[in-house]
Amino acid sequence: MGERTGFLKWGRINPKRRPVSVRVHDWREVYEPFEQDTLRQQAGRCMDCGIPFCNFGCPLGNLIPDWNDLVYRDHWRDAFERLHATNNFPEFTGRLCPAPCETSCVLGINQDPVTIKQVELEIVERAWAEGWIQPIMPSVRTGKRVAVVGSGPAGLAAAQQLTRAGHDVVVFERADRIGGLLRYGIPEFKMEKRYIDRRLEQMRAEGTEFRVNVNVGVDVTVPELRQFDATVLAGGATAARDLPIPGRELRGIHQAMEYLPIANRVQQGDLPEPTITAAGKRVVIIGGGDTGADCLGTVHRQGALSVHQFEILPRPPDQRAPTNPWPAWANVFRVSSAHEEGGERIFSVNTERFVGDEHGNVRALVAHEVEMVSGRFEKVEGTGFELPCELVLLALGFVGPERAGLIEDLGVGLDPRGNVARDGSFMTSVPGVFACGDMGRGQSLIVWAIAEGRACAAGVDRYLAGETELPAPIEPAARPLL
Repeated sequence: MGERTGFLKWGRINPKRRPVSVRVHDWREVYEPFEQDTLRQQAGRCMDCGIPFCNFGCPLGNLIPDWNDLVYRDHWRDAFERLHATNNFPEFTGRLCPAPCETSCVLGINQDPVTIKQVELEIVERAWAEGWIQPIMPSVRTGKRVAVVGSGPAGLAAAQQLTRAGHDVVVFERADRIGGLLRYGIPEFKMEKRYIDRRLEQMRAEGTEFRVNVNVGVDVTVPELRQFDATVLAGGATAARDLPIPGRELRGIHQAMEYLPIANRVQQGDLPEPTITAAGKRVVIIGGGDTGADCLGTVHRQGALSVHQFEILPRPPDQRAPTNPWPAWANVFRVSSAHEEGGERIFSVNTERFVGDEHGNVRALVAHEVEMVSGRFEKVEGTGFELPCELVLLALGFVGPERAGLIEDLGVGLDPRGNVARDGSFMTSVPGVFACGDMGRGQSLIVWAIAEGRACAAGVDRYLAGETELPAPIEPAARPLL
């Protein structure tokens, strides 16, 4: 490595967030620019560790020690080439990925791990600024046509790989803009949408065709879809988990993915004001994961009167538990930028029912504390309480892909978890139909979606051409779920 004792000389420095008092009044990204000299030092903390477990921790198999060393030596162009060799969209993962690579960093055994995610982001942004990112045109055209259904990170990764392999790729998106959850699920303060548009310009120049406002299975029928030589299902796990308790029918209770897209549409200029807003309201967010945090940051910016975030699980420990050893994903207490901005996080709590007013609007909820007994949540007697609220957001995750319509019409098989079943090449039970991302894997991380899209593209290319030179870093279920 460039600085073999760097990890002894320099401590970890995280990117600074803009002051809370400033950032909650706008929708710009929360982080301040990172000093390049500081970044070189951070890259220089990467150890000559022999076995880089960060490679295993990253589903994409990113060549992390390579580009850390190159950044430290000021060889930015080479670092970019190493980064792009395994990741189509590092500007997305550098902003949105929870960085499982960092929790499996060897230095993280007894020190703070390397700031891998920030180095990744700075490399790709340097590449964009220097003009190094250009369309990569296919050397041959195969004449084969591929339909990609869904334009989230999995669909975009598969489409770009297949276009570069020489196939004619059409991406279908039922929304009015390309990007899937990147566009309408991720708030602007986590990733400004200009970064998606910038990458889409490259993909269009390479030859990928995008069609929006097309609901495949309705606007494009299954017989029409079969006119393509292959189809990639990348529609995500969009069936939201509900909370079927008394009072669920009251007005003011919404799924997170009913709420978040509206806020994003306001930022896109589609709406003058959000049709669902937290302004002046007491808000409860049920669900403590990333989607709940996205809702939390959004309600702050809309001017909520108060915010409580419920999580049924107990509060994670501040440090790894003995049952959660390195290099596994560290299940520890984390504070996102949204949590830093305010609100009260309540763990080990379950909602019993919603209470309405005389007009059919939610005015409160009734909940109680729980504890884990023999693997099940049990009510702690005497802990019940009522919490006033005018807006409730359900951020309970997703139960799989929507089955009605395309999946049922195609007749693809499902796995025991209700996701689309695939073989080792990502092909479904229907020949020529492939599936990748959350639609086949279940709700997961953006880095897994990109990895699956790349690997699926290799399976499609092999199916169409008999062989492939596209990298296939993973097989379905080849690694544990994160």
